[in-house]
Parts: sequence; structure tokens; C-alpha cells
Amino acid sequence: MTVDDTGSGEGAHPGAVPDADGARDVSGVPEVDEKSEGDAERDPLALRLEQLILGADRRYTPFQAARSAGVSMELASRFWRAMGFPDIGQAKALTEADVLALRRLAGLVEAGLLSEAMAVQVARSTGQTTARLAEWQIDSFLEGLTEPPEPGMTRTEVTYPLIELLLPELEEFLVYVWRRQLAAATGRVVQAADDDEMVDRRLAVGFADLVGFTRLTRRMEEEELGELVEAFETTAADLVAAHGGRLIKTLGDEVLYAADDAGVAAEIALRLIETMANDETMPELRVGIAFGTVTTRMGDVFGTTVNLASRLTSIAPRDAVLVDGAFAEELTRTGDAPASETEAAEAAAVAEKEGEEPPSYRFALQPMWQRPVRGLGVVEPWLLARRGS
Repeated sequence: MTVDDTGSGEGAHPGAVPDADGARDVSGVPEVDEKSEGDAERDPLALRLEQLILGADRRYTPFQAARSAGVSMELASRFWRAMGFPDIGQAKALTEADVLALRRLAGLVEAGLLSEAMAVQVARSTGQTTARLAEWQIDSFLEGLTEPPEPGMTRTEVTYPLIELLLPELEEFLVYVWRRQLAAATGRVVQAADDDEMVDRRLAVGFADLVGFTRLTRRMEEEELGELVEAFETTAADLVAAHGGRLIKTLGDEVLYAADDAGVAAEIALRLIETMANDETMPELRVGIAFGTVTTRMGDVFGTTVNLASRLTSIAPRDAVLVDGAFAEELTRTGDAPASETEAAEAAAVAEKEGEEPPSYRFALQPMWQRPVRGLGVVEPWLLARRGS
């Protein structure tokens, strides 16, 4: 399976604790002394917490787990590594849950519901997402909660009962959020015009980047910098979600988001600029947006459209939004922005003369000078603003 000999390390699965009597099991794989090598080096509380969280005792070596699940050791290793678990040799560190997980993944392949490659992708995407979630919960959540609430109390006395109470609640909440997100993602897929759009779709992709972040890292204390990044990511995530976009990922000083509708992407970008500008603790922000075909894989987005959005961000003025020509055309097509300010003014004058309501637009677009963009040739960016601003 995939854990080191002490159970430590990034993405660690239950720590590798060898077996008790050094005898060979029926599979012919030698077992090693579980208590003398593993448990003696581990904190008893850590072992108790592991058993509490996993809900089962260590019973299997990787070979035994693979055999019990009815899969080859090679396939089992591919699944475990995809989930982010380090190798543990043949230590007895696995539980019934590990066997069941293998059996389920292999069963999906055998039933023809997933190819083997897709099953590995499922394991990898799930492992990467939950590993990050678990690290965040420990670093930012449980770490603070397990501080002794009263003088004289040890962390040991607080941690176990706290996790015992939190575990079922966090588990239920995780499943709830996942089902909600799955329902939303499935809805987007079934509304695609054709099968190709399910993978290669036309989306608006936006990057928002804090200006001068590298300089800030040299001037600010680590704790201050961490608080700034957390505030930025939290604000961006809330705004993206509230206005109907999808946060793809955060990169410290940068966030990547996507939206099916160009108007939604534009509103998010301008809201980000406005919100950050009103916060004196925040650096200036710049945003770049492009519209076009995007390839989606494991929750991420790839392709020329994504690259163009990133390049536009790097050349955008401070506290401003630059968009590409395709995005500008899409805003015009949907009636969110006029094709030109001159035409908009003429249409408003005609409407006023005839006593009619003039056309209403949410956004204004100003063409900028054409310029070469590394790797993408010459582009003509447009400056996006609110109508009338």
C-alpha cells in the first residue's frame, strides 16, 4: 500500500506497523514484528486517533489486501499511489476499508462502467482533493480547537474526545457538499449541446492576480502574509460562487475561475476589483479574461483560452480588467455591452426622439492597442468597465 514505516509523510495512509509474530502468512509473504518496530516509535494517542478515524484495526499487508479484494498487486499499487499514499512494503497496516475501496474500484472496471485508466483518474482526483482538505482541517481548524481550554489540561486530554465528536459531523457535511457539487456539475454536462462539449467546452476563463505580491513576501512577516492570502482567497471564492462562477483553483496570489456565461465572468471580475479596492489591507488587483474552447480534466481547465487569460492578466493595468476579442464579441452578442460607444449613443438618441426606452447595457468595452503576447501571437485586448463608469 502506500504509507511509510512510521505513518508520517504527506498523504500518509495508516502508518506502516508490521505484524506481531514474524511468522509467514498463508500468502507466503513474511510478516514482521508489529509492536517491536512500529508502535514503539509512535505516540499512543496517534494510534488511538488512527483507529478512531478509520474505524477498524490494521489487519492486512498490501499483498493480502489486494488478494482479498480480488485484484492484482500491480493494479492495487496503481490505485494506492493515485490516491497519494506512499509505499509501505509489506507492513501490516491496512484495514477492511482499504480492501473494500480496492474491490469497488476494480468492480467498476469489471462492470465496464469505467476503464482502468479512468478508475485511476478517479482515485487520483479524489486523493488530491481530500488530501488538501484534510491538511487544511488539521492546520487551520483542529490545530486551534485542540489548544487546552483550561490551564493544566493537556492536548492529549482534549484531542481524542473532540475528534470523536467532530468526525461524524464533518463526514456527513463532506458527503452533502459533494452531492450538491456533483448535481451542479452533472446539470452543466447534460445541458451541453453535443458530446464534444462535455469535455471541450466554450467557457469564459478569468485570472485575478495580486499586484506586487513577490515584493510583499520580502516585507511582511509569514503570519501576516498568510492572513493576507487567506483573506484574498476567501473573498475571491465567495464572490465567484455568489455570482454563479466556479473557482477552479487558488495559487496564493492568484485565483483561476470559469463561467459558462461571459456576463457572469465580467461581473465577477469587476466585483473583485471593486471589493479589493475598498480594502486598505489588500494590494491592487488585475484581472484577465478570455472566452473560447477549454479542455476540462480532474476539475482543472487547460488550453489556449486559459493561457490567453493568464497572459492578459500579466499585461492588465492595476485595478483593471483586460479581455480578449472573443470575450468582447460574446458580451456584444448577448447584449451585455454595445458593439461601440458611438453606436450606443446613436441608438439612445433615436430611442429618446421616438419616446422609447434606450438600449440598456451592463458593461463598456474599450479597445486597446494590439500587442504581441508570448506564445500566442498578436492580440487586441479590450478594457472592461461598468457601463457609465
